[in-house]
Amino acid sequence: MTQKYDGFIPGSHEIESFGAGGFRFADMSHRGSILVLPTGIRAWDVTSPAEITFDSLKAVLDEPAGSIELLLIGTGVQLLPIRPDIRVRLKEAGIGVDPMASAHAVATYNILLSEKRLVAAAVLAVS
Repeated sequence: MTQKYDGFIPGSHEIESFGAGGFRFADMSHRGSILVLPTGIRAWDVTSPAEITFDSLKAVLDEPAGSIELLLIGTGVQLLPIRPDIRVRLKEAGIGVDPMASAHAVATYNILLSEKRLVAAAVLAVS
């Protein structure tokens, strides 16, 4: 049975593959960036590191308190820094942040998820 994907799929899912502007997870595919949260995976309308803001990360901060210890941020093809004010705000919420290239963010997320760690990821799609 195929599930309908409307920009959100509940539950924890490994990211099966990525590239060509999208991702595969939960036997589905999605074109564009994604937020991978404890409550589920959702479409993320961010296409460049410059668009990573408090507003674009609101869903991360809306997750139940204590459900995320580390947020991996995939910044695209290469590692780019995260704004210091965003880093401070996440730290105030008890969430560590680790920016890295999207390929590394996907691999690290899958490993930490398999270890049952309290991890989330905000990953920019790459072509």
